[in-house]
Amino acid sequence: MAMLQPALALPFLLLLLTAAAAGLPGGRTLVFILAGQSNMSGRGGATNGTWDGIVPPECAPSGRILRLSPALRWEEAREPLHDGIDVGNVVGIGPGMPFAHAVLAATSSGSDSVVVGLVPCAQGGTPIANWTRGTELYERMVTRARAAVAECSGRGELAGVLWFQGEADTMRREDAELYRRRMETLVHDVRRDLGRPDLLVIQVGIATAQYNGKFLDVVREAQKAVTLPNVKYVDAMGLPIASDHTHLTMEAQIQLGNKLAKSYLGTLQ
Repeated sequence: MAMLQPALALPFLLLLLTAAAAGLPGGRTLVFILAGQSNMSGRGGATNGTWDGIVPPECAPSGRILRLSPALRWEEAREPLHDGIDVGNVVGIGPGMPFAHAVLAATSSGSDSVVVGLVPCAQGGTPIANWTRGTELYERMVTRARAAVAECSGRGELAGVLWFQGEADTMRREDAELYRRRMETLVHDVRRDLGRPDLLVIQVGIATAQYNGKFLDVVREAQKAVTLPNVKYVDAMGLPIASDHTHLTMEAQIQLGNKLAKSYLGTLQ
């Protein structure tokens, strides 16, 4: 096999590195972790046992919106975003794609320099105890977050965690009353394990209770009581709820995505 001459070797290696980086469009990728339970993974259009397949314009694919696949590779994001991630559940529209579109619309300057990379990690029906450090869901989330940044070829920035969870903790008083402590511990652990002590976390205030849990208000108050630095709160209360009385409708998920984007963009000012 012929060997490259020394004069040609360095340019050739640089060409290979450039080609590897070219797998992502644009120059900078803002990476967001999407975690929690079913209202984060999305049940918009999917509360009757199947997804209706409707993709509104706010959730349309874009070359500048990527998702980390189950195989830990970036690919063009398409609904349902949590397909292959929220295992064992029928998934539909969630807030991730509307969020990404809103962020791009606000940060675009006529160039393709910004890409939004979404890292779906949510799992339906899970209490916050299932997300403590060392659990399968927690370790999967951290592994996926690290892989997402590594796959950006040095151009990725871990921009935040979007967290929508708590409905499963409304069923027992003990879980509801422990929610604030568990949430604060989760934030501390994620920041430590990802090496980002200031990592932005935007938590969504829940609007419904799983299986008609009696402690919705207790969990909501616990969420509001989290006062750690750089933890923001966006409320889902008042958004349209599907006929199952638990999940946000497709229209509600679009509204929530825009709320989350507004919260994120507010941190840039």
